[in-house]
Amino acid sequence: FTTFYWANILAMEGKRKAEEMVVAMQSKRSRSELIVREGSKNTVVAAGPRRTSALAAPIMQLSGHQGDVTCGRFHPDGECLVTSGMDRMLLFWRVYGDCENFGMLTGHTNAVTEMSFNTDGSVLYSASADKTVMVWDLTTGQRIKKLKGHSSFVNSVCSARRGPPLIVSSGDDCSIIVWDQRRRRPALTLTNPYQVTSVTFNDTAEQVITGGIDNDIKVWDLRKSATLYRMRGHNDSVTGLSLSPDGSYVLSNAMDNTLRIWDVRPFAPQERCVKIFQGHQHSFEQSLLRCSWSSDGRRVSAGSSDRHVHIWDTTSRALIYRLPGHNGAVNEISFHPKEPIVMSVSNDKQVFLGEIE
Repeated sequence: FTTFYWANILAMEGKRKAEEMVVAMQSKRSRSELIVREGSKNTVVAAGPRRTSALAAPIMQLSGHQGDVTCGRFHPDGECLVTSGMDRMLLFWRVYGDCENFGMLTGHTNAVTEMSFNTDGSVLYSASADKTVMVWDLTTGQRIKKLKGHSSFVNSVCSARRGPPLIVSSGDDCSIIVWDQRRRRPALTLTNPYQVTSVTFNDTAEQVITGGIDNDIKVWDLRKSATLYRMRGHNDSVTGLSLSPDGSYVLSNAMDNTLRIWDVRPFAPQERCVKIFQGHQHSFEQSLLRCSWSSDGRRVSAGSSDRHVHIWDTTSRALIYRLPGHNGAVNEISFHPKEPIVMSVSNDKQVFLGEIE
């Protein structure tokens, strides 16, 4: 009797603990469970990590390109973005809602290599391997000008931040051409001994900064049409340049698998390289992998052939994000001008919008 009694007691105790465990497990809410938003009878939201942006979901995929996507930029107002690449089409997408494609510009006869908005976002400039730079009026959706002056692939284009509507482009013909949007002919042509893969204005548009296959970054004085100084440190071709939001630094991405920040202020020390970042990769494809700054200058990013999105903290130099998802080399990463959102474009023909903290 005693043995049977204690056996029943132990069995009942075990059942009670099991029931408590089931209740406890059921009380834990799933990360993907839908919950009713307070103050609303019909609106439900997904339970889970805190959202940091107005994107419809933490990750949005934009599909529509028929070839490698080589470049992508957010419009200055943050409401839309434009992407382009090997299929020669400039596709416009909405950032919010379903991120639908709402516009397309065509006209280039070869791959689009880089794009740049003017300051207010009313004009878009596109460089192409068809040896031209095109100027697009985004109010009317029409091409304003087709700038001819390069004799080979145009690798890069950049617009001035202030002053007259100036544009600078560079290409495989070893030339750097400064254009005035109000004219058809080049305003100034500079000649480099080697192919120039990336170009940007300085903050005042009085200087042009270039990078190419000779590994050096050169700063040109447009008033003297001559090189002011060179910044040496990269051991392989420079594929991307980006001026910081405050205009004091330039970011460079190179095939030596380093990302560097250079001080381009007038009276900076002779050693102008102030930060070096590592973690991304270049490959035998030798793509023009670009780089960019966040709008507050606190983060930088670089394209990478390892199919990941790489983002670093500029102060600590720590790699804070290494985001998977693409099935091809990531050619460019752009930061949203107002929200913690990044856009990545890739050789897998896809565009991703991702929410970061």
